[in-house]
This record gives sequence, C-alpha cells and structure tokens, in this order.
Amino acid sequence: MMTGGYRFLFGPVRSRRLGRSLGIDLVPLKVCTYDCPYCQVGKTTEKTLKRQEYVPMDAVLAEFDDWMARDGQADCVTLAGNGEPTLHSRFGEVLDAIGARCRFRRIVLSNGSLFSQPDVRAAAAKADVVKVTLSAWDQASFEAIHHPHAALQFDAFFEGLKAFRREFSREYWLEVFVVSGLNDGPEQMRRIADLAAMIAPDRIHLNTAVRPAWDVAVKPVAGSQMDELARLFSPVAEVIGLAAPPVPAGRSTLTPDELADRISSLIQRHPATTADLCATLGIGAGEVELAISLLKVRGLVKNEGGYYGRTTDI
Repeated sequence: MMTGGYRFLFGPVRSRRLGRSLGIDLVPLKVCTYDCPYCQVGKTTEKTLKRQEYVPMDAVLAEFDDWMARDGQADCVTLAGNGEPTLHSRFGEVLDAIGARCRFRRIVLSNGSLFSQPDVRAAAAKADVVKVTLSAWDQASFEAIHHPHAALQFDAFFEGLKAFRREFSREYWLEVFVVSGLNDGPEQMRRIADLAAMIAPDRIHLNTAVRPAWDVAVKPVAGSQMDELARLFSPVAEVIGLAAPPVPAGRSTLTPDELADRISSLIQRHPATTADLCATLGIGAGEVELAISLLKVRGLVKNEGGYYGRTTDI
C-alpha cells in the first residue's frame, strides 16, 4: 500500500469523474501560466510560459515504479497537482513511459493555455483523456477570470483548443469554472456555451469554488444556479463537485504516522473535508481525525471552512 513520502506522486484520490486516480505532479508549487483567484492550491509564485524539465523525469518514474511495486491499484494516472503540467517539457515522454508500464488510463488535467503550441498538443495527444478549461469568452474576461501571463492572448488560446479537437480522437473534456460576479450570468455563459460548441468536446463539466480559494472574495455559485447554467450547453453540461461523497467504514492498513503523511501529501494539492478524505482513503472518520490530530501537533494542517489544507510547503 502506498505509504506517502513521495515528492511527485499523490493519492490515489477517488474522483467522481476518473475513479481511483494516482496523481503525478510535474511542476513545483506553484508554477503556472495563470494566477486564477479561485485556485485551491494557492496563489501562483512563478507565472511563466517557459517550458523546461521542472522536476527530473527519471525521479518521477522511479517513484512510479516504487508505487507499482508497493500498491499499483488505480483506475488512472493523472498529470495534475501544484501547477500547469504542460509546462514540463517532457510530459509527453512521461505519458509514454507510464503507458509502457501499465494499462491505466492516462489523464492530463490542463488549463489549455499552451495548446496553441503544436508540440504541446502532440505531447498531450499521447493521453487517453485530456481536460482543458474554458471559462472566458474574450480577452477582457480571460484576464479577469484567470489572471494569465501577460503574453497570453485569448484568441490564440481558443484556436489551440479547437486545433487539439481536430488532432485528438480520444476523450476530450472541457471544464467551465463558474466564478460569481464574473461569468455566472446567463448571457455570459451562453457566450461560453457557443464557443464550447465550436470545440465539440466529448464532455462538458461545470465547476465552482467549493474548496477554499486563495482569494477569499471568491465564493461558490449555488447549486440551483449551476443547474440552470448547465442547461445552456448542448449537450447539457455536468455539474460536478457539489455533492458530498459517501463516507465508508473500512480500516487503513497504514500506521497513524504513515496515514498522516499520506493525508499531508493529499491536502497540499487538494484541500479536503473529513468526508472527502474518508472517501479518498476508503476509511472511517475516526482514523482520519486521528491522523489530522497528528498533523495539528506538527503544525502542518489548517482548517478553513471545513476544509483541511497544508500550512507549509512540502
């Protein structure tokens, strides 16, 4: 069983969309092309378009091989985490290497900001599922919602998303992040829906700031409003992340210290409630609360609005 202690792997996390997903983090906290105020990971510390090998690919694959030997139980492997994974210059090679080692579905969760670059699209096309984000409709809304790198232009970004659809025959998902006061009006969402129709993704997901955002002014949009906005898309978009996960009553095979380490790794990237952690780990609330108490003693956890997050970087 995975015991934590990995620098680049986290989870597996139970995802409604992906099943049991092992995360791979290819950039340091928090290297990104955007500085989205709704981000659950935190404020961007290095906003960049520079693609390089931010973390050593060999070290990532060594951890993956170790995890395969120790646990190896997942439905998919997901490139995601502390920032934008396509900034890693060898993320396509990582996808190839994982495909040579296992039959898990390979997922890329990207903001799509670099898909105007043919080499990025070619690397992403090695995945089985690619999810990109479209939450704006023009340059002004793009800047207001995402706080992108100054060199990013919405029109080029959107053309990149369309080009990838032409080049990618597997599952292409589109996420629309709904931000109160910025894009949650029917007319605004219709403009996004019209653009989404031009991309023709296989699935469309509507999300909102359920987990605490780094900008405390960002609040979640109500479920009833999300349902109304979802109906503006054709086909109707799926609203995700609002329902609480079921709480299982299994027991962990990890020691309390090992469980605390694993929870610490998870909440660094994904702030979570007790119920979220129970569902992810497949254990009861008592064990989760014991592990959280150990992290509190170490000063490594904070609680904000019912969500646990890391107080310091790993």
